[in-house]
Amino acid sequence: MTELDLAQLQRRLAEFAAARGWEPYHTPKNLAVALSVEASELVEIFQWLTPEQSAGVMEDPRSAHRVADEVADVLAYLLQFSEVLGIDVLEVLAAKIDRNELRFPVPENKGRYSPE
Repeated sequence: MTELDLAQLQRRLAEFAAARGWEPYHTPKNLAVALSVEASELVEIFQWLTPEQSAGVMEDPRSAHRVADEVADVLAYLLQFSEVLGIDVLEVLAAKIDRNELRFPVPENKGRYSPE
């Protein structure tokens, strides 16, 4: 598989929607709702699994396929939502990581044994 970039994928999603006349329905509200629904469908797969079962979900081809499809749906709606609102997802993610690094610094004693 060739390396894809987000801009390419966003263009494909926009072209897909345009070819079907869906643009009037792709409002920020509708896309946010659709994103939430797809995220919920991903959660549903894990709803009653134990932590051990959830860690092995990709080992079963049937559940792996379901998880992959839902991840794709979530990402598709997130990219469409971001495109409609003019949000550069990589830029805002990098900025959020920067803020989190300041907000949650690495503890000085990380990895060191400290008997109490």
